[in-house]
Amino acid sequence: MRNRLTPPVVLVLTAAVLSSGLVAAISSAAQQERPRDAVDEAQSPRNVPATRPEQQKTAHDRALEAAAKNPPPASPVFKNQPKEGKITGFDFFRDPLNADRPFLTFEEIMRKESADRPKVMAAQMALLNSRYDLTPRFDDTVKMSRGKPLCVGPTVRLADDMTFEKLADLGPEAVRERGIFPYPALPHPLQVNGGQVFPKMQLQMFPRLERFDVEFDLPEAFLPEFPPAIFLSNRPELGDVSRGEVVSINNFYRLFKDLLTPVQLDGLRMLVTPLPQEEFNPTDDRKSPQPSLGVTCFDCHVNGHTTAQFHLTPDMRPQDRRFRLDTTSLRGVFNQQIHGSKRSLRSVEDFTEFEQRTAYFNGDPIHAMKKGMVILDRVQVSHMAQLQNMLDFPPAPKLDPETGRLDPKKATDSEMRGEKLFFGKAQCGSCHPAPFYLDNRLHDLHLERFIKDEPGDGPIKSFTLRGIKDSPPYLHDGRLLTLEDTVEFFNLVLQRKLSKTEKKDLVAFMRQL
Repeated sequence: MRNRLTPPVVLVLTAAVLSSGLVAAISSAAQQERPRDAVDEAQSPRNVPATRPEQQKTAHDRALEAAAKNPPPASPVFKNQPKEGKITGFDFFRDPLNADRPFLTFEEIMRKESADRPKVMAAQMALLNSRYDLTPRFDDTVKMSRGKPLCVGPTVRLADDMTFEKLADLGPEAVRERGIFPYPALPHPLQVNGGQVFPKMQLQMFPRLERFDVEFDLPEAFLPEFPPAIFLSNRPELGDVSRGEVVSINNFYRLFKDLLTPVQLDGLRMLVTPLPQEEFNPTDDRKSPQPSLGVTCFDCHVNGHTTAQFHLTPDMRPQDRRFRLDTTSLRGVFNQQIHGSKRSLRSVEDFTEFEQRTAYFNGDPIHAMKKGMVILDRVQVSHMAQLQNMLDFPPAPKLDPETGRLDPKKATDSEMRGEKLFFGKAQCGSCHPAPFYLDNRLHDLHLERFIKDEPGDGPIKSFTLRGIKDSPPYLHDGRLLTLEDTVEFFNLVLQRKLSKTEKKDLVAFMRQL
């Protein structure tokens, strides 16, 4: 009986095994067909078995490292000279930046800072949770350009028995004396290292951007869309042209060969080409586990926009005086007369070249020489600028195309009241005039009036508010997680004495920009 039943059972099991194997093979093939990050591919050697004689490590190979560090002196006379002719102290080119001692190796630094990272991030999250309620609350109807829900606030935690209304009545001196200003500066989680930090959602797609010493801190719900939409001023009828993809060296040509001129397309190629940067480079100064070709302009300005990556402002010293700086959107850069949060560069070309030569390296061209500064030809820079000048704002269907003001036939009563407040009582329009909602000037809020242990930030450019709902968090360091927080902040700092209803109307208006 068993023999007569065995063949069908075997056939069934065999078919099941084959089917399972076929599914696994198809799945494996699909994974292999899925496009990989071309930059990762270019800088990742394959591990192959050491089967050939020339691949085997010899005693000479193993001794070479020690011999390289301890060469025989060129002359025995050096033994009688100072330090025996050796550089025994810190050497900028040889030793990692900010190394605690000479000859400290990259492996030692990575091992220590990797072990410290959980403590660094635990401290940062404790700080954030003490300042904010990080539980996301979403608007029922308002979405970003590609449909991501919009978080509503305010999120900040006020001192016991305090309300925004009571706070606004106190005045700067009382707020400062009592130490209850709710929006102090948002610090970098690891100030001593600083540098560019990318959100987790981006690292899932591009793991080459992950650091071993620090992580991104703000929850994804409070960040812009990933990928962000792309709007081109030369093809406005198309709306968002991102196709839901993150533009990279893998896909830029396929996505844009029919939309851009050859000059613009070449500029885009440069904007998605990796170049060495302070934390991502081939040297021991890097904060990536593996040597890196660097980062691209569009790693930070994803799709010409932002996903709230942050670093430290490059134009301030010493290190502990520098403040956190969010990546800003490139949308509408064609209309800006000055560029940069504090630097007042006068053309997109100058800004592009400055960013690559110095801001990529925390404002230090000496670091750039060590890590691989690339001198871009001015023609390439102009091509990059041509592309950046194509990046437009999201459509704002309720705004008059000429004046940038609300069309009363399309706007709600709340939005109309908000517009009146914006250009009236709240005086937002003094720094953000229509139609582009920026004034190309730098302004100093003098926050030191409210905080006794912070020096303030000095003058910072007021950026455009067009498409502002796509760009949380707000202010230069991202300390304002929502538009509601932003209204509360400026109402307090500028002492406008807005009511709850007025604040709500102001937010309703800004969501239409």
